[in-house]
Amino acid sequence: MPEFAAPEAKRRTLRSRLLWRVLVALAITWSIGSGAAFSLSWVLAGRAFDRALLDDAYAIAGNVAGRDGTLTLNLSPREISSVLFDTEEKEYFAVHDATGRMRASNADIVGSNALVLDRTAFADGYLADVPVRIVVLRVETKEPFTVVMAQTTRTRSKLLRGLLERSLLPQLALLLVLGVYLWRLIARELQPLGDLQRELDRRHSSDLDPIGVAPISRDVEKLRDAVNSLLARVGQGVQAQREFSGNVAHDLRTPLAGIRALAEYGLARGEPEVWREQLQRIVQSEQKASHLVDQLLALALADEARDSVKLESVRIDELVRRVLLSFVARADAVGVDLGAAGLDAPVSAEASPVLLEGVLANLVDNALRYGRGAGPATVTVEIESRNGEVLIAVTDNGPGLAAEHRDSMTQRWTQGLAGVKLGAGAGLGLAIASRYAELMGGSLALDAGPEGRGVRAVVRLRSGRAPI
Repeated sequence: MPEFAAPEAKRRTLRSRLLWRVLVALAITWSIGSGAAFSLSWVLAGRAFDRALLDDAYAIAGNVAGRDGTLTLNLSPREISSVLFDTEEKEYFAVHDATGRMRASNADIVGSNALVLDRTAFADGYLADVPVRIVVLRVETKEPFTVVMAQTTRTRSKLLRGLLERSLLPQLALLLVLGVYLWRLIARELQPLGDLQRELDRRHSSDLDPIGVAPISRDVEKLRDAVNSLLARVGQGVQAQREFSGNVAHDLRTPLAGIRALAEYGLARGEPEVWREQLQRIVQSEQKASHLVDQLLALALADEARDSVKLESVRIDELVRRVLLSFVARADAVGVDLGAAGLDAPVSAEASPVLLEGVLANLVDNALRYGRGAGPATVTVEIESRNGEVLIAVTDNGPGLAAEHRDSMTQRWTQGLAGVKLGAGAGLGLAIASRYAELMGGSLALDAGPEGRGVRAVVRLRSGRAPI
């Protein structure tokens, strides 16, 4: 069956729910304990009354004498009243011989046949529609007889009411006081939750700063930290979206304006040769714009994937070989000798195949774009495993980078002199590679190539399981 949330008006607060559950548990425990204590007290009190009634029966039996088969009670009416004197209760007695004939009595009391089977037995009954407690005492002598005593139960009932008043009512009052105390105590313990709610209610949607509510318990502290962690993740996502939208608005404006200018110029001229030239320039501008969009999307996806990247053991040699094959045609077209080293032995690292392929693609693309100098251009990808790490190096023999510019080249929108001169790129390739490496728990560093020529980009990753 589907579950439906209760209407807000019918939902109780957490404080009332906790108080209700605690009081119900206390009430059940109190009821069981009070019932057991009351039952025990009533049984003990009843035994005391029964013992007093039995003593009176023994007093009557002690004054019964048998002579010539006849039972007589050696007590005068005044002595009987003295023996059975009670300020609150009335007592009645009867003496029966072995044949069941009544020999002495102050009331018509008949003992039950089931009761007289035992020497002494107690029972509840009625005498003239008045509830009484009855005891039957059998006396075994030469002439056996039975004494039946009956006593009204007003004192017992009064004692029962007294037990109820003196035990149940104070405990009910105590339960009420305890409920008020628990209400205030729970309210004080839940106050940080209320503070947290009010803090969130007062906040603007753009305010994602951590919440400073002071917790008084570990649970509230964990909740506050979880909310702050969520706010931090939301803030990172909002910042990434702002950067992406700002980057798109800023950097696509120029190529799109150029494409429009080229198209307008071509339309203004009626020469087919001019149209062809302008269309070629439009295609080139569109390629640059598409490349920029791809890089911006890659950065946005990298920012969003910070908490969802799953690493696995990746065969680095196979992945490098696959990436290099995708760049062979381009390298031949621009006259670059694209080579590799260290691919003979299998090497594994903890990485994401998609992200690592993106790192290598950006580094090789960057080397092919800006790594060509005056002489024959070469780009080499090397793999090396040492000290629990896997090093992937992409080296070119181009103009290189000044030492003071190497650290800043992995920042967004930073271009080297070669990129500025060529008027290509937007300074995002190395930033994407660096960000991808960080997401895989690695790093990207730039250094000078062999003999100080060119650039050597080194990616460091943790070694993976040895390939089977």
